[in-house]
Order: sequence, then structure tokens, then C-alpha cells
Amino acid sequence: MAKKQKKNGGIGGTPATVALAAAGTPFTVHAYEHDPASASYGEEAAEALGVSPGRVFKTLVADVDGELTVAVVPVAGQLDLKALASAVGGKRAVMADPAAAERTTGYVRGGISPLGQRKRLRTVLDASASEHATICVSAGRRGLEVELSPGDLAALTSAVVAPIGRG
Repeated sequence: MAKKQKKNGGIGGTPATVALAAAGTPFTVHAYEHDPASASYGEEAAEALGVSPGRVFKTLVADVDGELTVAVVPVAGQLDLKALASAVGGKRAVMADPAAAERTTGYVRGGISPLGQRKRLRTVLDASASEHATICVSAGRRGLEVELSPGDLAALTSAVVAPIGRG
């Protein structure tokens, strides 16, 4: 069960929440107790927050033609690497080395946020996000999610919105 819920930050000052507050973007932070034995960070978040897995999005880092790229897709599905490459005009995408993803974003795996990254990476948001008034993404650490409008997320990350999720 979610422990705390606060509008515009208040708890868990991470680079992601700091970036949202600095931009004046409306958001809500949701904290929950992370279980290290959980098989899926995203599904754990959806269950803990009582939110449909279609509204909770995971942040994945892929290598598209030698350039790290962020993909934001629903936790209920998978990333279509071909679609991701196509969305950014690339030819081939593979999942990035986890250590490179952590080093570049400044976040740990399972807590990578599309917001407030150490090095701003090109971002693609799955088109299904626009079916929802708000979505949840990692706020920058395991057990902490931020809820915001998909339009605000796309604007803040300069994301391309494209159908990159499947299943």
C-alpha cells in the first residue's frame, strides 16, 4: 500500500522531483515500501499504488545505433526495440548495458526516471500514455513514483511520442 502521497513533491527530493518543481509542473509523489524480492519493479509499483498497470510506465534505456535513448512504456507490456529505433530515425536498437544506463542517468536500475537525468537523453514516450489523464513514472528511486500528465512528461523530456510498446 502507498505510504504517502503529496502534491508537488514534499517527500523524496530526487533530481526528478526537483526538476518538476523547478519547471512549475503539477505532479503528485507516491511512496511505497519496495520489496527487494519483487520480480518486476513496475508491476510492484502498480500493485502498491492500486493503479492499473496500463497507467504505470517503466523507464528503459536502450542503445540505438550507438546512442543511449530512453523508452517510456507501460509496465504491463514490453518495449518493441524495432519501433523504438524507427521512432528516432535509427536502424537498430538493443537494451543498454545496465551499468552504462546507471552511470549516464545518475539513477539505479529499477529507479531510473525519465526526468532529472545526469545527462539528458533522447526520449520516446509510448503513444498509449495519451489515453490517460495522468501516468506514473519513477521519481528517481525504487519505491517512489511521480504522477503527472503525459503531455507534461513529453514536454519536459522533449519526447517523441510513438507506438513503441507491445503486449
